Amino acid sequence: MAAFARRKAQWLARPDPSRKRALDARAAELVRLLNARECFCSASSCDGRVVVMDTDGTGIQKKNCTWLLVTHDPCVKGDVMAALKKATGDVVFKFEPFVLHVLCRGLQDAQLLHSVAIDSGFRNSGITVGRGGKITMAVRSTHCLEVPLSHKGRLMVSEEYIEFLVHVANQKMEENIRRIDRFHKGLERALEAADTLQKLCVPADTFPEGPEKSHSVYVRRRKRQTAQEQAELSRELEPHDDTENSLGLFAEIMI
Repeated sequence: MAAFARRKAQWLARPDPSRKRALDARAAELVRLLNARECFCSASSCDGRVVVMDTDGTGIQKKNCTWLLVTHDPCVKGDVMAALKKATGDVVFKFEPFVLHVLCRGLQDAQLLHSVAIDSGFRNSGITVGRGGKITMAVRSTHCLEVPLSHKGRLMVSEEYIEFLVHVANQKMEENIRRIDRFHKGLERALEAADTLQKLCVPADTFPEGPEKSHSVYVRRRKRQTAQEQAELSRELEPHDDTENSLGLFAEIMI
């Protein structure tokens, strides 16, 4: 527990590595909710976005690309067409859904997040355990879109098709927002339920009667349970009205 607390403090003290150096608006409340708990630490997040990027055609988009357009809200065709005018290489139109990586103190904490994520529609979520025991829960989905638009600066699709892509991406963005909301509400309920359960699981040494008193109560309850079981067994062994069937069963047992 102490090791996780130190790791969390070090991680949260790091500067934000994202391009805009700040949390996305829809992910911010979730991140604050998680970081307020001792057992969680947010590692990275994105609340979903539409991206138009210019690449050099090598297929390594993250290292060799220029972002022509990025928005975390529904987009319009005009913005995409304006971005395409600045293209010189291979342009890709993408919708990337919500993603969240959380460091977890224990496996049961990660399992709680995973259950909520799956129920909220993030079916590609998963838990990984590193060599040093670091447990990471990733909230992900396959609700994405990636389409090439141009090659070496030449547009390969029609404006009508681009308008269709924008419509599809905006539908995915709306569904993405609904899933984030479900995940947030589901996480709040799950954390409240976990807190309630923890309060109910009171250690035995906190009872005022003491260990001897608690043991005697347990013995009395066990005696009552045993007496009830013996009475039920006696009723089951009582002879039935059908004598022939009873004798036949007895004969089979003897043989």
